[in-house]
Amino acid sequence: MRPEAGTPAAADAVETTIVSHLHPTPSWEVTDHEVPTGREEVWRFTPLKRLRGLLEAAGTGAKLDWTAQLPAGIEFKDISGEEARAFGGRPPGDRIAVQAAANATSAVHLDIPAETELSEPIVIDLSGDSADQVVHGHTVVTVGHHAKATIVLRHTGSATYAALTQILVGDSAELTFVSVADWADDAVHTGQTSFNIGRDAQVKTVSVSLGGDLVRLLETAEYDGPGGSVEQFGLYFVDAGQHIEHRLLVDHNAPKTNSNVDYRGALQGVGAHSVWVGDVIIRPVAEGINTYESNKNLVLTDGCQADSVPNLEIETGEIEGAGHASTTGRFDDEQLFYLRSRGIDETEARRLVVHGFFNDIIRRIGVPDVEAGLLEAIEQELAATEVGAPVTTTSPAPANTQES
Repeated sequence: MRPEAGTPAAADAVETTIVSHLHPTPSWEVTDHEVPTGREEVWRFTPLKRLRGLLEAAGTGAKLDWTAQLPAGIEFKDISGEEARAFGGRPPGDRIAVQAAANATSAVHLDIPAETELSEPIVIDLSGDSADQVVHGHTVVTVGHHAKATIVLRHTGSATYAALTQILVGDSAELTFVSVADWADDAVHTGQTSFNIGRDAQVKTVSVSLGGDLVRLLETAEYDGPGGSVEQFGLYFVDAGQHIEHRLLVDHNAPKTNSNVDYRGALQGVGAHSVWVGDVIIRPVAEGINTYESNKNLVLTDGCQADSVPNLEIETGEIEGAGHASTTGRFDDEQLFYLRSRGIDETEARRLVVHGFFNDIIRRIGVPDVEAGLLEAIEQELAATEVGAPVTTTSPAPANTQES
C-alpha cells in the first residue's frame, strides 16, 4: 500500500516499477525482449539493418583495449556476471543490452569507496581495431556515500560494440560522468547507461557523440531516495550518412528530486540523421520534484534530418515544475547580421555561431582536457564542410520549435 501524502513514510517512498508505453519493462532475460521489427516506438527511428547483427550476435570473447588512469586506492577489476547483477543496478531495457551482459566474458567493476574525494578525474580509454567482430561489454561503477569523483570514458577506433553500464551513486555523493564516442567512421556502438541516485546525491552526466556509422545510446536515471538531482548534458555532431541516436529516461520515482536535461546537436552532409528522445516520468509519489528538458539542433547543410521527441508523463500535480523545449533550425540570421555588422566575414561568423551553440554545454563539463579536446574536434568537423556557404533550398524552411 502506498503511504499517504504528507506522512513521514511518504517522504521516503520510492516507486520501482516503470509502467510506460514508451519503455519496455527492464529484464535480465533475453526472452523478455523480442527481436524488434522497427515498428515499435523505441525502435522506429533506428535503421536495424545497420546494427550488423547485434540483435542476434552470440558471444565472441573479443574485448576492446582498455587503459585507465586510476588514483591510489581505486579498484578496477573483473567480476562475474552474477556478481555484477548482485549490485542491484537497473536491468537491461532492450535485447542488445541484455546480450551485452550475457555475452561479455566478465564484467568490469570500478569502485570509489565512501567518503573518498578525488581531485583528479578517472580517465578510461576504450579502443577497437576492427568493426568485423562483435564485442560485448558490461561495466558496474559504485560510488560510496559522501564520495566525490569525476569519471571520463573515451571510445575510439573501429568496433561493433554493445555495452551495458550500471552506475550506483550512494547517499550525498557527487559524481560527474563524461562519455565520449569518437569512433572511426565504420564503428557501430549501442549502449545502455543507467544511474541509480541515492538520497541527496548529485550527478552530472555528459554524453558526446562525434564518430561512428551508427551510435544508439540510452541513458536512464532513477532515484533511491528523496533529494537526489541529475543534470544530463549532451553534444553530438552528425556527418553525412551517420546515424546518431540519444535516448533518455528520467524516472522521478521519489519525492523532492530534480533533473535538468540539455542536449545540442549539429548536422551536416547528405544523409546525416540525428535522433533525440527525452522521456520524463513523474510518479504519484514524486511530490515536490522539478524537471526540465531541452534539445536544440543546428542544421548546417541540406540533406540532413533531425528528429527530436520530448515526452512528459505526469502522474501527480504536486510538483514544483516540469517543462520541455525542442528546437531544430538553421543559422540565426540575427546573430549572423550582428557579427557581419562588426566586420566579421560570413564564413568566420558562421563558425563563431556554431562554437557558441556548443560552448554552453562544453563549459559545464568541468574537465579542462576534455573541454579543449571537444573544441578542437568541433573545429575539425567544421573544416570538413563549407560552413560559410548559405544553405540552399527550393523554399525556405523555418525553425521547428516545440515548447511547454
